[in-house]
Amino acid sequence: MKRKILCSGLAIMMASSLMACGSSQSTGGDASTGTEGATQGDMEDAVITIWSPSDKESIENWWAEKIDEWNTAHPDMKAAREAIDRSDSYAYDNKIATAVTSNSLPSIFFVDGPQVSYYAANGLIVPITDYFSDSIDDFDPATQAQCTYDGELYAISATQSGVAFYYNKDLLKECGVDTDDLDSRTIDNPITWSEMAEIAEKCTTDNYVGTHIIMDHGEGIPYALEPMYISEGKDYISDDGTTADGYVNSDESVKTTAFLADLIAKGYANVDPITDEFLNGACATELGGSWDVATLEANATFDWGVTYYPVADDTHKAVSPCGDWSAAISKDCENVEATGEFLKWLMNTENVASYADAIAKPATRASAYDEECMASYAEGPRALFVEQLQNSAAPRPRTPSYATFSTDYAEAMSNIFSEAASTKAVDESYIKEQLDSVADSFAEDYNTYYAN
Repeated sequence: MKRKILCSGLAIMMASSLMACGSSQSTGGDASTGTEGATQGDMEDAVITIWSPSDKESIENWWAEKIDEWNTAHPDMKAAREAIDRSDSYAYDNKIATAVTSNSLPSIFFVDGPQVSYYAANGLIVPITDYFSDSIDDFDPATQAQCTYDGELYAISATQSGVAFYYNKDLLKECGVDTDDLDSRTIDNPITWSEMAEIAEKCTTDNYVGTHIIMDHGEGIPYALEPMYISEGKDYISDDGTTADGYVNSDESVKTTAFLADLIAKGYANVDPITDEFLNGACATELGGSWDVATLEANATFDWGVTYYPVADDTHKAVSPCGDWSAAISKDCENVEATGEFLKWLMNTENVASYADAIAKPATRASAYDEECMASYAEGPRALFVEQLQNSAAPRPRTPSYATFSTDYAEAMSNIFSEAASTKAVDESYIKEQLDSVADSFAEDYNTYYAN
């Protein structure tokens, strides 16, 4: 296998993943608090060094408290974290890329879930299976799968993300949609694609569109839409991560893509939605992230609800998105044993619960929900996302060529959606052509760098 150095394609994916998994600095949520570039602990004296993107004040405070707690108890095994400035979208990516080439990665650095396979396949991170053998079953199945490569655990996450179907009850009632029916749905009886389309049609008016399906034109597209493909019967990429041909360009995938494009062709969804389209009343429904709950609770001026991710009419198979940033031990770590013990402590039940509470995301550990600070996840919208994560969440493809796939698929889908918007029609031959191109570029990357 030829090892592939960190490339611009991965850097782009890393930057866009800040959006796809719910940056704490998104509009409508917490703004930047001036904590970017902060450090907790003395980097020069530290045995364990940590890099992660800077975050909102509550998270920076959490890190400071935890670093101090660890260092007080372990004066000979001190840890220090550097929060990498995110005001420049590529600052974090570029710092990692430079460290890879100079063999100066920190003991621990954080990566988005789909990147774990890339780093593991290229030997940039080391297995951590032994440190979590006694606790791994407490982590949700999707986290276990996303952080595993070639049978070994290479990273671990404290929090998760998800996507579900949000609806503006005020607008839906204006358009004659039964919101009580949506409120009563269960994970075993979610809305179908045809029901989603029917609601979107009824709720498209001169003042707002019926739905919102484009989270962004980067990683948000593969992240938010993948469950539709799986529900119809074919994922983007084979289970072993080696091929996209016959998967992303399959008949099932063409059908799924055509359904999505049709929503745009008919004017039920915008190809270039405004920022916070749902919050601003510019769409009646949306495929929205778990992070939107806190934003809507704080800012919405209308009655809203959320129900389970829509399923294909043919299969009724429930699938939902997931994934978040994960901690990994680097190849350049000078004391793997000490770092492994620190990471095991960092991801214990109490710490996972307090971190999830501070960042307002679902926790990865089942036991975390027994902690008092996670009481808000026992019912309502947050409980729905936990239920999805525990029962229907599907991690993005585990393949070292995911960065290439993600970039090319997002571009292809943007082309397909733009074509549908301009022609007000869906051309399945054009869809097939675009998806074939995605499969071909994936094959070129995988076969060049990773095939035996």
